[in-house]
Order: sequence, then structure tokens, then C-alpha cells
Amino acid sequence: MSNFSFLKTNWPDLAASAAEAEQQVNSAPRTSCFHARRTLELGVKWLYANDNYLKKPYADNLAALIHEPSFRDNLEPCLFPKILTIQKIGNLAVHSDKPINSNDALHVLKELFHFLYWLGRSYSPSTLAKQTFDISQIPQKDSTVSDKNAEQLGRLQADLVDKDARLAAKEVELAKTQEEIASLQAQIQQYKQRNRAVPDDHDYSEAETRDYFIDLLLKEAGWDISQPDVQEYPVTGMPNDKGEGFVDYVLWGDDGLPLAVVEAKRTKKDARIGQQQAKLYADCLEQMKGQRPLIFFSSGYDTWLWDDQQYPPRKVQGFYKKDELQLLINRRSSLKDLASATINKAIVERYYQLEAIRRVGEDFQKRKLRKALLVMATGTGKTRTVIALIELLQKCNWIKRVLFLADRNALLSQAGNAFKEHLPHSSPVDITKIKDDTTSRIVLSTYPTMMNCIDEAKGGNKRFSPGHFDLIVIDEAHRSIYQKYRAIFEYFDSLLLGLTATPRSEVDRNTYQLFELEKGVPTYYYELAQAVTDGYLVPPRAHSVPLKFQREGVAYNELSEEEQLEYEEKFWDEEQGGMPEKIDSAALNNWLFNIDTVDKVLEHLMRYGLKVESGDRLGKTIIFAKNHNHALFIQERFDANYPHLKGSFCRVIDNYESYAQTLIDDFSVKSGDPIIAISVDMLDTGID
Repeated sequence: MSNFSFLKTNWPDLAASAAEAEQQVNSAPRTSCFHARRTLELGVKWLYANDNYLKKPYADNLAALIHEPSFRDNLEPCLFPKILTIQKIGNLAVHSDKPINSNDALHVLKELFHFLYWLGRSYSPSTLAKQTFDISQIPQKDSTVSDKNAEQLGRLQADLVDKDARLAAKEVELAKTQEEIASLQAQIQQYKQRNRAVPDDHDYSEAETRDYFIDLLLKEAGWDISQPDVQEYPVTGMPNDKGEGFVDYVLWGDDGLPLAVVEAKRTKKDARIGQQQAKLYADCLEQMKGQRPLIFFSSGYDTWLWDDQQYPPRKVQGFYKKDELQLLINRRSSLKDLASATINKAIVERYYQLEAIRRVGEDFQKRKLRKALLVMATGTGKTRTVIALIELLQKCNWIKRVLFLADRNALLSQAGNAFKEHLPHSSPVDITKIKDDTTSRIVLSTYPTMMNCIDEAKGGNKRFSPGHFDLIVIDEAHRSIYQKYRAIFEYFDSLLLGLTATPRSEVDRNTYQLFELEKGVPTYYYELAQAVTDGYLVPPRAHSVPLKFQREGVAYNELSEEEQLEYEEKFWDEEQGGMPEKIDSAALNNWLFNIDTVDKVLEHLMRYGLKVESGDRLGKTIIFAKNHNHALFIQERFDANYPHLKGSFCRVIDNYESYAQTLIDDFSVKSGDPIIAISVDMLDTGID
């Protein structure tokens, strides 16, 4: 018998995997937690394959799948902490040697039971009977079974990933038609709607989840909650009959002074019910110890941080590490006035750059805002502006560590070079290339890399806690980042600065929402028209290429007699015995791969393109291709028409090229090859 027998009919693979975790709870708890996490992953991937309400995220790993907004919206609210608990303890099992005991394994198994019950209840073809977790069905400890260590589990995980890949490849060969898949998904939706119409009276043990999850978050931040004076710490001065109370958790500094109090409120409604009680505990500790601690209050489902000397309460995703809390305490006396501090004019000196920095500083300091958005036209120095702002904030002790996010490695390389030039002592680290450095004051990362880092742990502690960074900079903030990578901005508790060259009227509504700004009203903007008026930029000049068919389509009766003959040859349908009167421009997209068309465009470019060096040579030019194959086709035609340029004059620069950055570097040299870059989503935004 097993607590997961109810899955056998419709989900035999889940039932078998969950039973594996169940068998090992007492004999091999670390291995049990590993199998529980694997079962969770199998269940989550089943949901994505069968529930078309869920939107596929940027990657198919567990972290990306569970943080996708549509996945969370689809859950019962109480389930997400359970899912995180299974994931986090499973990660500990594989990536650390911290002890995992049978109580941990039992708790994780119970959380897995609740998740799988919800899955079965929601998606079963027939009504699922009420299920109760029965601890007596868990086998007692078997002394002949030995637990696996982290290294062994790591190898097992790699083997299972390889096995899953082979199975997936086999399933692709036997894949159902799209019509069959759509039909099955429609059935799943019917089951889901029918089952959820019935009230769910299952006991999800929310109180047990809350207590365990708070302890888990504290341990992740490096706090040893078994130390004396951490839990149930007595205080005096409370406004009650006895004049005393017991703080759920006190987080102490190395100097013996309180850094933070944590009030774990026993409620599933709203953690803020504990705000006043936590504040009173902070009052008592301030009187007793001479230092006012920071204030956390948590229900296990929601956690709030209240630095009542600086900001109102705000929701956070976990607890700060000791050094991060100490830094917040120290800033109470070390912050310097941003308005009177000098901006480094060796980095920026134009009036609008200085004004942008002052405007952000004013919002951070006077208005106590924690988010800002700068809209600045391409070529007006966004990166230099933000580097000068970072230098000012660091000099005035407002920030220590900065995370610079971009969606392409080329932008990270460019930003890293700019930091090295203008802030030579900042030692920027690109963690897409250097994995282990978390001590740098400037960390550069793509969004997917940082999403993975959020879930990484070293020795059982989080690689990056929610309080690790003081400022996050989002380069090219217009790229629908919030919907895709919302988990990053929800996880880190930091100041937030967005940069974009998109005109403020065209910036996405979700972007303004992310920065808590009115649509069309960024923190500061300096757009193309003003930059042209000021003489910092020149306006674009359009040059029409005489290929009107590709723009407007072709109408037979508008052609010359010679063109009509060619039209008849190309579009006459032998079977139907006729031809279309008009071919619209969309249907002519295949002309992008037409040799004659491409040759004519290239000839036009080489003859009439912008010339440099007294008209002797074509200036640096970018061709924007439709896709990778189109880019290769253009390059092939160029080399065929201009073989004397030896293949270096015109090059494809896109994400298919492993060494794209070296090509960008070559293209940046004023007089060197390549002269023409053919780009697909590589040189369209952000590249200098």
C-alpha cells in the first residue's frame, strides 16, 4: 500500500516515482527528498503538456516552470510554498552536504502528497475520492539500506536527465497529430472545470507548511535557528498585563546586538496582522539593547520587511543574510546626501545626463521611491549615465552591490567594458562566463542565467539571498521582461533602475507597471527629437530602394506587357487553368530568397550606400535579415557577386555564431572588416 495509490490509474509514472520517495523516508531521507523533487518535476511537466492554460516559459527546467505566472495563477494559493519546499529540499539533497533527516523527508513527502492530490482532484477523468495522508503506510527504517550522498545523487540526477531526454525523443517519433493533442487538451479542460466546480475541503495542513517554510527560508539565508536566544526570545516592556513577551525569532549580529526580529504569524489570511506585534518587539529590544532591529513579519506564505527608519513595509521573498542586515543597520548613520554630492564629470558631463542622475537621486532620497525608469535615445549615453549614477550611489553609501541585467551576451560584454573604462576599480564580473564569483560589487548577467542562480545553493546556503543586491539595472527595459522574468524582480529586494531607448509613448504598459509609474511618464526622458535639436545626434535619412513589388504587391493589370508575360510564366496554374489577378506583399516574402531580388538590393547598396574616406569606400552598414537562413543567403549572394572582397567584407552576425562578440568587436573598428554586418536580432538595439 502507498499514500499515492490514488494516482495509479491515470498517472502510473507519478505513482511509482512518489512511492520511491515514500519507501526511503526513514531509511535514506536524502534520497527520499531527491525522489520527491523528481516526482514534483514530472507532475509539473505533465501539467504543461496537458493544460493549455499554462504558457511555456523561457526554459523547461523546474525553476522556470514553477515561476511562470500562469502556473502560479493556476494553483491553489496554499500550494506554492509546498512546491518551493519540495524543490528547495530536493536541491539541498543534491547540491549540499547539510544533514537531511527523516523528519525533513517526511515533511517533504507530505507536501508532495498535497500537491499530487490537488493535481489528481483537478484533472482526473472521474471524481477523485477524498484522500488522507496515512503515516502508518511509510516503511520503518531498514538498516540494510544506505543513504546516497550529494555526489551520488548528482550522478543519479544526470542519469535520469539523460533517460528523460531519450524517452522524450522516442515520444516525438510516436507523437500524436496536432488535432489529437488539441482534442485531449480540450478533454482535460472539461475535467478541470467540472472538478473545480466542486468545493475542495481537503486539509492542506497550511500551518505545518508555514512553520517549516519559515525555518527553511532562515536556514537558506545562513541562520542557525538552533543557536541559543534565536527562538522565543524573552523581552520586557510589552504593553500587556505581564509587561513581557517572547519574540518568535531574533537575528543577532556579531556584536551581540539585534539585527532583526521575525514575527511568524499563525494566519493564512495576511501576514500584516503581525505588523504591530513585531513593531512592539522591536521597541522592546531597542530599549533593552540600544539598537533598533529591522522588522520581519511572515505567515510562511507572505513575508514582509519593515525598515521603519527608512521605508514603509514591503513584501520580500525571504530573509537577509547577517552581513546584509548589518549593512542596513550601518546605513542609518552612514548615508550621505545625494543632492549635494558631486557627480563625476569624467564619466558624464552633458546637461541631460546630469539631470537624469539628479532626478533618480531625488526619487530615491526625498520621495523614498525604490524604482526609476530612464528613457534616453540611442546614442545619448545611457550606459555612461547609469555608471555615473552607480558611482554616486556607492560614494554616498546608498548601494554596495549592483546587478546589471541584459537579454544578450553582447550587451553584457559592452557594459562590462564600459564599467572597466569608467569605474576601473569596480571589477565587474559576467556570471554567464565566471560562475563562482558572488563577491564582486558589479555583477552582469542575462535573465535566464540569473533565474537559475536564484535557485542555486552552495553548501546549503543561497548563492544570492533576496538582499544580496542593493541596485538592479535593467538594460533595454522595454523587452516584455516583466511577464517572462517576473520572478527575478519579485525575488530580489533592491532598488530598481530601468533603461530604454524606446520613445516613452511606445514603452509597454507592463514596463510602467513594473516601475510603478504612470503610463507615458518615466522618471526622466531625453528623446531623439531633443537630442537632434541639441546637436548631439543627427536625424535618420531614408533612401528608397526601387523594389516596389516587395512593398506593395503585384497587380497584373498594372504591369507592362513585358512584365505581364513574366507574371504569367511565374503564376499561371496549370491545374486550375488560371492565375491570380494580384499577389499581395505578404505572399512575396519568398522573394527575400530570390537571387535576382537580393542581387539588386546589394548592387543598390554598393552603388548608393553612404560613402566614407572621400567617397572611396562604403561606410559601416547593417542589413537586417528576416531570419538566420535569409542572412546566410544574403552573404552567399554577396560573396558570389563580389568575390574580390575575399569573404571578409560582409559577415553574418547573429546568435548562431559562437564567437559573435569577436565579429562585433571587428565591426566596431572604424576601418577594418567587416564593413557590412548582416544581423538577426543581434544589432537591432543596445549595441554601440
